[in-house]
Amino acid sequence: MLSTIIFVESVIVTEPLSSNYRDESNFMLHPRIQEVTERVIERSKETRQAYLERIAHAKKQTRVRAGLGCGNIAHVMAACSSDDKARLKADEQPNLAIINSYNDMLSAHVPYKDYPEIIKNLATKYDATAQVAGGVPAMCDGVTQGRDGMELSLFSRDVIAMSTAVSLSHDVFDGVFCLGVCDKIVPGLLIGALSFGHLPTYFLPAGPMQSGIPNKEKARVRQKFAQGLVSREELLEAESASYHSAGTCTFYGTANSNQMLMEIMGLHLPGSSFINPYTELRDGLTGHAVETMLKQLIETKDANCLADVVSEKTIINGLVGLLSTGGSTNHAIHLVAIAKAAGVILTWKDMADLSEVVPLLTRIYPNGSADVNHFQAAGGMGFLMKQLLSKGYLHNDVKTIVGDGLEAYTTEPMLDKDSSVIMTNSTGPSKVKWVACPEKSHDEEVLRPIDNPFSKQGGLQLLTGNLGKAVIKVSAVAESHQVVSAPAKVFSSQGQLQEAYSRGELNTDFIAVIKEQGPKAKGMPELHKLTPVMATLQDQGYKVAIVTDGRMSGASGKVPAAIHLAPEAVEGGVIAKIHEGDLVTLDAPAGVLKVHVSDDELAKRELQLSQPSQTYGTGRELFAGFRNIVSSADLGASAFGLE
Repeated sequence: MLSTIIFVESVIVTEPLSSNYRDESNFMLHPRIQEVTERVIERSKETRQAYLERIAHAKKQTRVRAGLGCGNIAHVMAACSSDDKARLKADEQPNLAIINSYNDMLSAHVPYKDYPEIIKNLATKYDATAQVAGGVPAMCDGVTQGRDGMELSLFSRDVIAMSTAVSLSHDVFDGVFCLGVCDKIVPGLLIGALSFGHLPTYFLPAGPMQSGIPNKEKARVRQKFAQGLVSREELLEAESASYHSAGTCTFYGTANSNQMLMEIMGLHLPGSSFINPYTELRDGLTGHAVETMLKQLIETKDANCLADVVSEKTIINGLVGLLSTGGSTNHAIHLVAIAKAAGVILTWKDMADLSEVVPLLTRIYPNGSADVNHFQAAGGMGFLMKQLLSKGYLHNDVKTIVGDGLEAYTTEPMLDKDSSVIMTNSTGPSKVKWVACPEKSHDEEVLRPIDNPFSKQGGLQLLTGNLGKAVIKVSAVAESHQVVSAPAKVFSSQGQLQEAYSRGELNTDFIAVIKEQGPKAKGMPELHKLTPVMATLQDQGYKVAIVTDGRMSGASGKVPAAIHLAPEAVEGGVIAKIHEGDLVTLDAPAGVLKVHVSDDELAKRELQLSQPSQTYGTGRELFAGFRNIVSSADLGASAFGLE
């Protein structure tokens, strides 16, 4: 388990950054990055200004605890130690909020059990206090795949945002630590925290589990099971060898895409995203993050608030990171919702225009055979960000939790064995220093320099046509599979497709149209169970693809899938007018998605909707209000009216 740190001294051995850093003439931003950023800023002028005015108002209010009545403050400190009571009464030092997503079922979040004690012990060192302000739910999509509970998954993001707001609504905190890793948890924490954007906010990662069996082998066993060639016992053995201990799943799905985003957006310490749990370096980084915030609040008085860190340029940097790493398609939804919470209006067209010029620099499963531990060993985030900065793909005139600009994020952390710290239950020191990241990638099959990318374009593509607009992840799809034109086979659930496969009805070229899976219909469940079946058919030589108004998992990859289709079927989308056998074309390079039916014929056709799906059981009845008001996928699939 994590050691209990009494105190941790940490150093960054890079040059200090100027507090008034701005882009200089020798930093040339890529023209497309500049163009897209300028239009996002212009489009968001009114909404961003309104957001910043709310934050400015919050900053001007009386310091929170100074305005509390005696009964209020008594409740705040009722269960505190006598020392913490004295500190809270004095109201001279910061009180830090901890928003924790810990549970002991979700492997990535198990390490967070010990983080609150670490934070509290370090706060005491600075004569400050820290309190667990609240917990947020953390469900696992890996458990709910193909099950009714998956219909709560996307909505859990907004529940987490609201839970974060409830936790901070006591208004007695001077800084925030968000503890979260996986799918909807990190976006939800960030959306909620942005409502309290006047506070400095750090995200503390927990890190990926050590590598298990190769991801390629795991995928092979899954496909064999789908074909009935291996037993359930063999499948379970392979899955357990892959998901085997505390920490994030090691493939590059939504969870690890979250960690990349938090770092490239300046909300993690540099280089901290992919350090394994229960290691000396992981402990040292956690301690350093706490000390950094306390020093900013108490000594230097220079803590950047969340609203200043998350700007239009920060959002663009996050999107560039997503594209350059072939990250999860779920962020085509989440980034739009996060941006909206900060008063920024981001569109899929912005994503597509950037994807045309942002090079793909990584191959991490499902976009390759390596996992995130291999990515970290090859050079990790420091190398990636240095490469992107070198050719002007990232804005450098941004604020981060460690200062201004991204130079600090081109370094990597390591243990400084020349010093010692006082710790308990520990075999060694956890002083951390930052050194320059590698000049060259240690494995160009995993991580490449900017002048030798895997592809000159990013990992996501916008598809448009008479079906509406959808997103496709092309980074894992071979060029030979990126254009499919075939008859439609129409289903209203992934279960129906699996049953058709079992009956031997899918041994042909076809495009699987999975309708009535959108936010309003079912809460937009992931359809990851489609992947082994469709991948098997593709490997057998059939031309296959997927078109759906639902989602695919961040682990989905090699089968072309037009997902997040808007408008969805139950909102009158043309997907509900596709008949069995209609010719459908998915052309990823051209950005085209269409059904070859005339406009006149489509206008005459009635929507073909199945009986309303069961929306009760497994808690689904509690989310009827969300389904009624949720926005479409291209607007963030959000229940919040944050325009």
